[in-house]
Amino acid sequence: MTLQECYAALEGDYEGVMGRLRTERLVQKFVLKFLDDGSYNLLTSSMESGDYDEAFRAAHTIKGVGQNLSFNKLYESSHLLTEALRSKDIEAAAPLYEQVKADYAQTVDAIHAYQASL
Repeated sequence: MTLQECYAALEGDYEGVMGRLRTERLVQKFVLKFLDDGSYNLLTSSMESGDYDEAFRAAHTIKGVGQNLSFNKLYESSHLLTEALRSKDIEAAAPLYEQVKADYAQTVDAIHAYQASL
């Protein structure tokens, strides 16, 4: 799997991230580093424990990383979750959190497939 194919699998914007980071080596470095980020685990534990302020911070971090790496699908869902948590709309946040979970899994699966092909 190429890095461009990885971006297609996670529904990201390969051209956008290349325009921002300029080299495939740098993009690869940050894409693989994404797997080590603890924000998703923090989001999960915070949502489960009802700590919505901490969940907001974690969702906001995921949103930022998604935007910077052009993980468009994950960025969009985490953006919506961030805004629901910002406004303390917990009822709206629950289904948005489920979408972030699905999009995160899709992203991580694509990165793992890419990593396995290296």
